[in-house]
Amino acid sequence: HVQLVESGGGSVQVGGSLRLSCVASGDTIGRYCMGWFRQIPDKEREAVAGIESDGSTSYADSVKGRFTISQGTNKNTVHLQKNNLRAADTAMYYCATATRCVGAWYKSASRGRGTQVTVS
Repeated sequence: HVQLVESGGGSVQVGGSLRLSCVASGDTIGRYCMGWFRQIPDKEREAVAGIESDGSTSYADSVKGRFTISQGTNKNTVHLQKNNLRAADTAMYYCATATRCVGAWYKSASRGRGTQVTVS
């Protein structure tokens, strides 16, 4: 059983920045992908960014050039630096982990409880 704990959400003005962090613990063996997805009520999950244990990254088109995902010194930690935030970025952000960051990995990934980001 893997546990994921997010931090860093909050309210920010359009154009502002936030940094989300996530720490994974427990059964992380075989989970080479960590990342983030977001969700708003009555909508499906939307992948935001993922990072593999080798450092390769992937981003949703809507956040490319604005968001940066990175690993901490401990590879069980991942950060999401979010710049130039837009109102459309408002959502609950979940940290997730899976075997690989391929396809719709985020749809069945283990996830944390989430952290709310509100941009207005």
